[in-house]
Amino acid sequence: MSFFWIGTKPTLIILDPELMKEVLSDKHGRIQKPPRNPHIKLLSNGLSSLQGEKWVKQRKLISPASHQEKLKGMTPAFLTSCIELIEKWKKKTYSQGYCELDRGMIFKTSPLMLSHLTAFEVPQTIKVSNWSNSIPTASLFNLTSYRFIPTKENKRRMNLDKEISSKLKRSDRGEKLLHWKVESRSVDDLLGILLQYSRESSQADMNNLKTTGMPIDQVTMILYEVLRLYPPLVQQIRYTCKTTKLGDITLPAGVQLILPILLIHHDREFWGDDAEDFRPERFSEGISKASKDQKVAFFPFQWGPRICIGQNFAMIEAKMALAMILQHFSFQLSPSYAHAPNTIITLQPQHGAQTILHAQ
Repeated sequence: MSFFWIGTKPTLIILDPELMKEVLSDKHGRIQKPPRNPHIKLLSNGLSSLQGEKWVKQRKLISPASHQEKLKGMTPAFLTSCIELIEKWKKKTYSQGYCELDRGMIFKTSPLMLSHLTAFEVPQTIKVSNWSNSIPTASLFNLTSYRFIPTKENKRRMNLDKEISSKLKRSDRGEKLLHWKVESRSVDDLLGILLQYSRESSQADMNNLKTTGMPIDQVTMILYEVLRLYPPLVQQIRYTCKTTKLGDITLPAGVQLILPILLIHHDREFWGDDAEDFRPERFSEGISKASKDQKVAFFPFQWGPRICIGQNFAMIEAKMALAMILQHFSFQLSPSYAHAPNTIITLQPQHGAQTILHAQ
């Protein structure tokens, strides 16, 4: 551990994975997320930002949609979206046998999948995604009155809000079923309603779909290694709101705790001398045996009660997409690619990930 001051704020950097797990596993309310900037509260009251009873209620509401059994029912939508993506890429590579993918084309499975899961059309889902990604980061911190000014961006946002609400209220593909399900409250949540309609409407078409490809355990190892080298969140911040014993140290209330996930994932003490190398086979026996001395030092989705609720969805989506795509294409980095990892909320390539796609 390393202690220092940031202005008048006592700060502790925790470099021990066991202590990190202890911090992230707190269930007694002694360690919490830092108070939010009041401007940021205007963005959302989503699961990632809530605390206490409000967080517990939302977590219980959303949890059913993330269970493995419910995700199994989404397989037809996963398959369909991957197939559509592959067909689009085949057309791009048809004339020369290859093409360069720009930032906008790479792994657009999520908008495709959203369209199959929720009855939204692909153009609308891509429109929402592109708009959200185009918001300047600085503007997220100055929202007190900005969102009510009739600027071009605010008009786009309001139009999209109306469009999304309208789609949910009167989808041509599922109006009667959706209305009946909402009124009868016979499914756990809205996502469950949308997923159930998707299954009922497309199951007949999906019965004949089969896929083969790279063994799924190898795909899992590759994804884990990517998440080790490039975790979505490079660090987590917590603070003590009560006197707390952490390891052998007793901390007073008001101490900021920094959990440097990226540093832990690259630390030779836990991962060996090849910690900077891409070596998926280190996960061949699972997460618990991937690091040295069988200490879990892997936190891409955090840990404890606030572990990422969407991790199962994300992993299934990525596994299926990668396994299917590699049957048809190979990849290499474009000469124009510049390696520049950058953090804007999450870790991402600053200049995009220009890739040359070769048809098999």
